[in-house]
Amino acid sequence: VKAMILAAGRGERMGKLTIGTPKPLLQLGPETLIGRHLKRLAEVGVSEVVINLSHQGELIRDHLVSGRRWGLRITYSHEGEPSLDTGGGIICALPLLGNDPFLLVSADVLTDIDFSSLTFSTGKGLLVLVPNPPHHPAGDFGLTSDGQLTVTPPRLTYAGIALLDPELFRNFKPKRQPLRPIFDSAIEQGLLTGLRYDGLWLDVGTPERLEDAREVIQQREKKNL
Repeated sequence: VKAMILAAGRGERMGKLTIGTPKPLLQLGPETLIGRHLKRLAEVGVSEVVINLSHQGELIRDHLVSGRRWGLRITYSHEGEPSLDTGGGIICALPLLGNDPFLLVSADVLTDIDFSSLTFSTGKGLLVLVPNPPHHPAGDFGLTSDGQLTVTPPRLTYAGIALLDPELFRNFKPKRQPLRPIFDSAIEQGLLTGLRYDGLWLDVGTPERLEDAREVIQQREKKNL
């Protein structure tokens, strides 16, 4: 299985923290946000990772280089500026991802989910959903008892983690576009299933939530001493 990490966002909500540092390279103690993902992907047997780049992308590329420190082969999808948004970024990277289902991970989440546990037997993809955090109380998608996704309440929050078939994107033009309409179209056709995850998950989107994530990592390091 290949993986794609979405890393092209500008990180504007981080304020001065991302003036000279791309959000994926912000530190969570000994690791960066994106470095932690790369380590955990390698641990479950992923060998190839595609990373999309836009704003300050050269800093990410120069920091990660080829991925040898994790035993990974990293290729980069360069979008220029502005970025192509999440949906357009995936479509642009399809030639690098191949024809098999790939893992999709947003660079700016902290999680302990076992990436190797994600699978789907029908349809074109599986989305990971989490309980709604305080900053997103309305959620994104509903989840039926048999694992089908809906757009009706009650809703859970999309975790920024998925296992997706490239066929899901074949009918969409390569242009700047968000991911949500692509998901909504697939849900309408019954092509997406969902998985609720109640373990560690944080959206590291603001300085305050970055501090929360650092506190979590610090507490875990203390337990391991």
